[in-house]
Amino acid sequence: MTVERAPFGELNGNVVEVFTMRSPDGAEVRVTPYGGAILSIRVPDRDGRLGDVVLGFDTLAEYVADPAYFGALIGRHANRIRGGQFSVDGRAYQLPVNNGQNHLHGGPRGFHKVLWSARPLEDGVALEYTSPDGDEGYPGNLRATVTYRWSADHALTVDYEAETDAATPVNLTQHTYFNLAADPARDILGHRLQLNADRFTPVDDTLIPTGELAAVESTPFDFRQPVAIGAQIGDGDAQFEAPGGFDHNFVLRGGGSLSLAARVVEPESGRVLELHTTEPGLQFYSGNFLNGEAVGKGGVPYRHRCGFCLEPQHFPDAPNQPAFPSTILRPGERYTSRTVYRFSVAPD
Repeated sequence: MTVERAPFGELNGNVVEVFTMRSPDGAEVRVTPYGGAILSIRVPDRDGRLGDVVLGFDTLAEYVADPAYFGALIGRHANRIRGGQFSVDGRAYQLPVNNGQNHLHGGPRGFHKVLWSARPLEDGVALEYTSPDGDEGYPGNLRATVTYRWSADHALTVDYEAETDAATPVNLTQHTYFNLAADPARDILGHRLQLNADRFTPVDDTLIPTGELAAVESTPFDFRQPVAIGAQIGDGDAQFEAPGGFDHNFVLRGGGSLSLAARVVEPESGRVLELHTTEPGLQFYSGNFLNGEAVGKGGVPYRHRCGFCLEPQHFPDAPNQPAFPSTILRPGERYTSRTVYRFSVAPD
């Protein structure tokens, strides 16, 4: 394994680097401390040809301007919080609303829009950021560490840790868009997805969970066996009206241990992505809001459903839903979470 560092651009007088983690066969992951973004993941297809399976941009300036979280770390709280409001220990807090009437992904200057400090490792890079008290409306000083490690057998391990000096919601995740064909000019509807989830959290017309844990059986949300992403996405289910497709949290069976949550196969290239996580939920997003306005690597427009996201996390709006697993971190506690993205090739 090698880890190389090189300049990627400049931001407010600071040089922003890119770290490249490369395995002996040439497969690699590139990460920048700006937003903790995964810039690219190059892995082989069934013929041994390396291809980049991650959507993104060629320059730092494009990531700074990006409104769609390409490749980014998300915090302090992933997903939506109703009205940007929550209470902890009887005290109410108001966060900025940046998704209709709701707070999304930590706010407009969440963890995806800050420059993390970076320290190279033998097989990866460790990123650190201290979010000050009142940052985007959140209480407490929160120190977060996210470590990316790449292995010779094409597994990317992401470890999250955080500590706080005041009770605050914490829910960190990764927002990479994948296209396992390594061709973002093609949509992802033919990718075959399997999720280890018997239930999901239905949403209202602002994409806030209703509080129900609904069975996936006999619905378009049943991915317990491999199903093409596009097989039922246009069947008129009422849950598709607001998001325009899949943008839902699935309740995983893992129970807090590192467990297989999802498996995706791209039939033509043979590439396989297996996602293991310690998180209780997984947000599956089918790229519904991509519309060609974002122009990515090599000048390719990112059109409707040309990428998908699998975001391991606690449930959306958890601070306002007592029946959901809590996201409140308190002084003296340590937030920990692990996700592993393992790439391989399916047999012919």
